[in-house]
Amino acid sequence: MLDRLHYDSPLGGITLVADRDSLLGLWFDWERYLDDALRTLGSTRSVTEGESKPLDLASQWMDDYFDGKRPDSSMVPLRFDGTPFRRKVWSLLRDVPYGETVTYGELAHRLEAMNGDGRRVSARAVGGAVGHNPISIIVPCHRVVGSDGSLTGYAGGLDTKVALLELERNGGDACRQKLDKADPTSRTRF
Repeated sequence: MLDRLHYDSPLGGITLVADRDSLLGLWFDWERYLDDALRTLGSTRSVTEGESKPLDLASQWMDDYFDGKRPDSSMVPLRFDGTPFRRKVWSLLRDVPYGETVTYGELAHRLEAMNGDGRRVSARAVGGAVGHNPISIIVPCHRVVGSDGSLTGYAGGLDTKVALLELERNGGDACRQKLDKADPTSRTRF
């Protein structure tokens, strides 16, 4: 059995899913992969509204994050369901420091070094894995940018990516001020 929690963030609703031991997913309610992820998770276990230690820890982490603090992602137990390649990329994302960005190409080079077998890893393949990250924000896929520093795709929408990066650079108040001015219809489900 899996527990689901709805979290009201300054950016909008967030859905979290966990089992008894680990957080399995964290998606903005309008994120393009939310329905598929919930369907996949629910195919083997029932998903119900509930509480669990991982959901409590993730909620506290989110409270701290949206208050402009720098919570330690290791305080939330995570479990990734994905291919070995995707899990490696998601692990690398956890090493991207708060308030900083990294390019898809840089992640590809880090993965090449980690593999140590001389095979090249394409930035595009890394981008595919980043785009399917099941645990947004805590596993900071919003910190990945294009080779020229441009803001590229984000499953939660580019306006959400901008708000998260600004929150990390300027603190929680700056994020809330930007959202007060934003068009609420720009954060819709895909």
